Amino acid sequence: MNFEIIHKPTFTNQLLVFPKEQVVQILEKIEVLRNDPKPHGKLKKKLHGYKGDVYRLRSGDYRIIYTYGDGWVVLMGVDARKDVYKGDKLFAQTTEIDINALPDVEAILTIKPSYTKDFSSPTATNTETLLPISLTEELLKRLRIPTEYWTNLIACKTLDDLTAINLPSKWCDIVFDCIAEPNFDRVLNQPSYVTGSTDDLLRFTEGELLGFLLKMNPEQEKFVNWAINASGPTLLKGGPGTGKSTVALYRVRALLATLQANGVKKPKILFTTYTNALIGFSQQLLESLLGEDIKYVEVKTADAIIASIINQNGKKANIASGDVLRKIMKKAIASAIESLEGNLLQRQAQEQTLKRLSIDYLIDEISTVITAREINTLEAYQTTSRTGREISLNKTQRQAIWHLRENFYQLLAEQGLETWHQLRSRALEILRDMDAPPLYDGVVIDEAQDLDPNTLRILTQICASPNRLFITADANQSIYGSSFRWSDVHQDLKFVGRTGVLRVNHRTTREINEAAIAYLTNGALDDLEKQREYVHSGPSPAVRAVNNAADEAELLTQFCQAATREYRLGISSCAVIVPTENVGIKIAGQLSYLGLEAHFMNSKELDLNKQGVKVITLKAAKGLEFPIVAIAGFLDGSYPIIAKGTPDEEITEILARERRTLFVAMTRAMRALLVIIPADNSCILLDNFDSQLWNLGNETGL
Repeated sequence: MNFEIIHKPTFTNQLLVFPKEQVVQILEKIEVLRNDPKPHGKLKKKLHGYKGDVYRLRSGDYRIIYTYGDGWVVLMGVDARKDVYKGDKLFAQTTEIDINALPDVEAILTIKPSYTKDFSSPTATNTETLLPISLTEELLKRLRIPTEYWTNLIACKTLDDLTAINLPSKWCDIVFDCIAEPNFDRVLNQPSYVTGSTDDLLRFTEGELLGFLLKMNPEQEKFVNWAINASGPTLLKGGPGTGKSTVALYRVRALLATLQANGVKKPKILFTTYTNALIGFSQQLLESLLGEDIKYVEVKTADAIIASIINQNGKKANIASGDVLRKIMKKAIASAIESLEGNLLQRQAQEQTLKRLSIDYLIDEISTVITAREINTLEAYQTTSRTGREISLNKTQRQAIWHLRENFYQLLAEQGLETWHQLRSRALEILRDMDAPPLYDGVVIDEAQDLDPNTLRILTQICASPNRLFITADANQSIYGSSFRWSDVHQDLKFVGRTGVLRVNHRTTREINEAAIAYLTNGALDDLEKQREYVHSGPSPAVRAVNNAADEAELLTQFCQAATREYRLGISSCAVIVPTENVGIKIAGQLSYLGLEAHFMNSKELDLNKQGVKVITLKAAKGLEFPIVAIAGFLDGSYPIIAKGTPDEEITEILARERRTLFVAMTRAMRALLVIIPADNSCILLDNFDSQLWNLGNETGL
C-alpha cells in the first residue's frame, strides 16, 4: 500500500535551510514513509510529550517529523540531530527559545479593565532572550527572504527584536520555523498541502516550484464535485471559517474540467463576490490553483458586471450619496404627505406611518424590499413577505410607503440621480432586452448573502445553464439590507436536494467561535448549525473596558505585542476593527505614536501585504481573516447610529443587523480576540457577554 504524502508549511520552511545534496538524502527517506510509516526499531519512533501522534524518522544526521493515518502521511518538520551543527553552521536542532514558555496571550488579557498608565506589562520578561543563531545574509538568501528585509533581520539579536520588526507573516513564519524548534502540536493544526512527487519538493527548494495546492478535508472535498451534473444550481451553506470560499475556488476548477470533458474547448467561467478586497484575494488563489487555465476565468465583483452592462447599453450611472438620499427623502416625505389618497382616517394613518419611521428605514424599505425584489405594483407589495424586517406593515401603511416611493424616485430623477438598487434593476432590464447577452458556461457566486435579489437575478441570467451555477452563503453573516427567500429571486434558484452544509471550522478556535455565536444569538437570521466541529483551540476571547482613548491605545499595543510573541508572528498579523473611518484613522495614529506601526485602510485601499497593524472598518473586514484581532473604537458612544425618536421595532431591527456585523468581525480572528468596550458601557450592543465563554477579567462589571 502506498500512502499519500501531504505536508505542513513548517516542513517546507525548514527544508529550505538545507543544501541540495542534503535535501536529496531527506527526500529519499520520505519514500520510506510512503511505503510504511509505522514505527520500527530505532529508525522510526513515536515522540512523547505531544497531544497528537507525532513520530520521527532518522535520516543520517537529520530527523523527519511526521504523523500518519488511514492512507496518508503528513510531513511536519525536518530537523538536524542535536549538536550536529557547530560554530558558523546554519541550523541547530536545539534552541534556547522555549516557545511553550513564552507568556501566554491570556496573561495580557487578565489585566483589570481600567488600568493605570504605570501598569507593568507582563511581557517585560524574555526581552533579553537571545536568538539561538545569527540571521546572516547566507541564511536569509537560502530562506528566500526578500532583500528589502535583510538589514532589519540581520540587526535582530533577541526574540523581541524579531517580533517587533515589520515583517510580513509569510516570511516571519519561515524565519521562526528555521531558528526555533516548532511546537508540533500547533503544527498539526496548520493547513495541509498536497505534496505529490518528492521531485516537487526538490523543485520547490530550488525555486522552480512556487507553492503547493491546499489539501481539503473530506467534508470540503465532497462538495467540490457534488451535484455538478445535476439539473439545477447548487447551494453550499456553512458558518464562518468552514471553508465555503475554498470549496468555491475548487469548484471553478471542477467546472472547467467538466466542461472541457464535455467538448467545450474554451469554457468561460465567472467567479464573483460582492467586495473588491475578496476579488483580489480570490484572483491570486485561482491563479495558483488553475495555472494556465486561469485565462478561462473572469474574477469580478457583481457590481463590476453590472457596470459593464450599463456602460455598453445604457446611460452612465450617477449614484446619489447617502447624505443626498436623506435630503431628498426628507423632501419626498413632505411632498407625499400633501398628496395622500383615501378618506380622512386613511390619510391620517398613512401620514403617521411616514412620520413615525426614520428616513434611513424608509430608504432601506424602498430600496431593499421594493426595488431590489422587483416589486412593480402596490398590490404585489401589499402581499409580499418582508423576510428579515422586524416592523410589520399593514396594507394602509404599505400604501403610504408606495406613494412615498413614487415621490422619492421622481425627485431623484429630476436631479439626474439614482440609487444603487435602481441601477441594478436597470441593468437587469437591459440584460433581458439584449439580443446577445453576455453568457458564461458556469458561474460561481461566493458570499451570496450580501447580494441583492436583483443582483442575483443578473448573475443567474448570465449563466448559460442553471446546473452550472454554484452559490455559497451564510445568512447569519449578512451585514447589508434584509433577508429574502431564494424562490423570490429567480425561478431557477431551487435547491431542493442540492443544498450542502459545512460544519468543520478551520479558521477560528473553538473558544472564539463559540463565544461569537453566543453573542450573535438574538441577531441570527438563519438557524445556527448545532453540530459544529473545530480544528483549533486556544484562550477564550477577552472583553476589557477602558475610560479613554489613551488607555485604549495602550491596551491595544500591549495586546498585539503579547499575542504576536505567543504565536510567533509579526505585528503585520494583527488587525484592529473599528466602527467608522474617522475612528480608525485616530486609532492608527495613536498606535503609531506609541511605537506600533499601524495603518488605516478603507475597503478600496486594503493592502493585506502592507507592513504594520491593519486598522479597518467593520464593513471592510467582511471575508477577511487575521491571526490576531481587536475590536475597538466605541468610546464616543455613536455606534450604532440611531436617530432620536426611532420606533422600538426599528431599533430592534438595526441592533440585530449590527449584532451580525460584530459577529462577522469577531469571527475574523483566527487565534486571539480582544473586544474593548467603554467603561460606562455606552454602546448598547457591547453587553451580555457570557462569562462562561468570554474572559471578562477581574472587575469588568459586565
